[in-house]
Amino acid sequence: MPRLFTGLEIPADIGFALSLKRGGLTGARWIDADNYHITLRFIGDVDGQTADEVAQSLDRLSNSMPFDVRLTHLGTFGGDKPRALYAGVEPSESLTRLQAAQERVLQRAGLAPEGRKFVPHVTLARLRGGNAMEVARFISEAGRFEPLSFPVGRFVLYSSRDSVGGGPYVVEQSYPLAA
Repeated sequence: MPRLFTGLEIPADIGFALSLKRGGLTGARWIDADNYHITLRFIGDVDGQTADEVAQSLDRLSNSMPFDVRLTHLGTFGGDKPRALYAGVEPSESLTRLQAAQERVLQRAGLAPEGRKFVPHVTLARLRGGNAMEVARFISEAGRFEPLSFPVGRFVLYSSRDSVGGGPYVVEQSYPLAA
């Protein structure tokens, strides 16, 4: 069974700039720059027929307009027990609309609603055993986060292997946004 999710690819130059943030954080398992992405909708493990239905359903969203994404800050998930370090995405109506449209078509295709709130981000590292104070120190010592912007002309359907961290990710199908 494939494990699927939709997302936005991170251009190589943006990935390189993000990769410069790596290092100096105890318990961090750094994500390879080739696997950086912004998850739009986690689908999960599905059978072949459902995977085909998902791919066809997403085709209906290619009429969305291209837009820009801007990464603006470092942040963490997990509160007092941080589990991930990420680059946060500036709020964007276009991005929110695209994600909501995917949620609607995937529910119509029979998938259960996504249980988590959509918080667009690029995961930079998975954290084990780190404490909130150490992560806060790392973020403050990382210095000013220079915003990174890039155009989005398509979204993709990714597959991943069933493992901690999930990578490497494979683009199964791409969906260009109308110009």
